[in-house]
Amino acid sequence: MSDLDKNLALVDWLEYQLRQAKNRVRELEAAAEEEVRGRARAETSWVIQPQRADQPAMLHGGSCTLATGKPVPINRAEARVALGESYIVTCQMCRPEMGLADG
Repeated sequence: MSDLDKNLALVDWLEYQLRQAKNRVRELEAAAEEEVRGRARAETSWVIQPQRADQPAMLHGGSCTLATGKPVPINRAEARVALGESYIVTCQMCRPEMGLADG
């Protein structure tokens, strides 16, 4: 095999490696964008933690990790209604009412 053939083979292999790396970068960028979108959805959504025998139902922000049981996802309008219900309290850690005050 001549030097030219060796170098052409090397170029082919390096081009293949570059394509693989570019594809991986695209995959990672897409995953990062989806994570950002998911975080944004969680930060602009709300959940109701169902009422338990000894505690009232609780309104949480969608990204709050303190919601226990099987929290029910709700939209902005439903969250605003929930704020006015006497049997629903708000989480004192995530303070979901703050995200509802401006709109």
